[in-house]
Amino acid sequence: MTAYSIDTPLKCNDNHPNLESFDPRISLPLPPEGSVEIDVYARFMRHLRHVPNSRMDIKILSSLQFTADMTDLGDAFVSKLLVEYGLRAPRAAFPASYLEYVDRSLMRSGWDIGGPCTATLALKSHWDRIGEDRFAAFRREYPRVQEPITL
Repeated sequence: MTAYSIDTPLKCNDNHPNLESFDPRISLPLPPEGSVEIDVYARFMRHLRHVPNSRMDIKILSSLQFTADMTDLGDAFVSKLLVEYGLRAPRAAFPASYLEYVDRSLMRSGWDIGGPCTATLALKSHWDRIGEDRFAAFRREYPRVQEPITL
């Protein structure tokens, strides 16, 4: 085995972001080991490289939606799979359906049905570390009736 120092140049392939687009708030998922979900992971990582945008959170959101469309799965389910494999990104990088699922599960305890799983708790702690709004689940806007109270 060769010991590498900090000054040793390493070969970089297309899966790793280059230094100009590196975002410390984002960590990409690791590939699953011999599971059926490898198709979801492969499509996500393949499409992530080809999204023509410089913002990494937009690239992740577009890749999640593309993967969901190509595999005929829901956006929230694809997001859940990739978060279980290690995807960590800001709230803006996830579809609204997945954010609703996460917010509702975090409002329950770990022992309740529908409570948060380990990956959801890890994502929440990642959001807390990068400074996301802790009360974003409560700041949802709902449409209001625009009719007068009296007629």
